[in-house]
Amino acid sequence: MKFRPLHDRVVVKRIEAEEKTAGGIIIPDTAKEKPSQGEVIAVGPGGRDESGKLIPIDLRVGDRVLFGKWSGNDVVLDGQELLIMKESDIMGILTDASAKKKAA
Repeated sequence: MKFRPLHDRVVVKRIEAEEKTAGGIIIPDTAKEKPSQGEVIAVGPGGRDESGKLIPIDLRVGDRVLFGKWSGNDVVLDGQELLIMKESDIMGILTDASAKKKAA
């Protein structure tokens, strides 16, 4: 099934959190929090301002993003747990600095 969000909405797939801490302690499933990072799966066309002009979304499919703990609505599409949220619920895009250094 294909899904295209409307207006300034974004579909995000959560990225699972690490199962170990930096010190090597294994975290049991019952103590894990919902991850607040995800990958953008689909993006709507954008919102409209007061005059009706389309304001495009700054996100692209494949971007890794950081969002609030209780942001978005949980949905299941094609057996995948996804989040649908507004662009304003996303705090920022995560970039991989080590990959950029290797490319330079």
